[in-house]
Amino acid sequence: MNKLLLIGILLLTTNFSILAQSTEWDTLSKKDYSIQYPNTWELNESGQMGTSFILFSPVSSQKDQFRENVNLLIQDLAGYDLNLNKYVEISENQIKTMITDGNITESKRITSGSLDYHKVVYTGKQGVNNLKFVQYFWLVNDKAFVLTLTCEENQYDNYKVTGEKILNSFKFK
Repeated sequence: MNKLLLIGILLLTTNFSILAQSTEWDTLSKKDYSIQYPNTWELNESGQMGTSFILFSPVSSQKDQFRENVNLLIQDLAGYDLNLNKYVEISENQIKTMITDGNITESKRITSGSLDYHKVVYTGKQGVNNLKFVQYFWLVNDKAFVLTLTCEENQYDNYKVTGEKILNSFKFK
């Protein structure tokens, strides 16, 4: 009985893996940056909530009330004399004070090529939703670029691989 269950799990895992690999990816290309995302995700460039774009995951079922997403917020920092350390400090304080039950689980500097960025992972509540966030912060030319993956906390493991692949595809031009 245990062998059959294990075989079933392996077959499901293999099928999901094949599906994930067969998904085609699109590229959003702007003057300053580009990002890749699965063509099954919906691109919204309406500027909703001050974002440059939001990528919405497909609805997983009729009961799904929250669509996992990746969004980009660009803030003009001209005249504020902020470096990445100070920006991260301010952002982490906002997470702790503005997000209900905000809890930072990871905060680290990452060097990728010639441009460092900061990764922050945290959980918290927004309305009735328990959410998990992965944010990347860059400071470039007096602008803060904040790229965020937002998932229901209990769905995070289902979106982690695709979400981080989207985040890691973000490139400056």
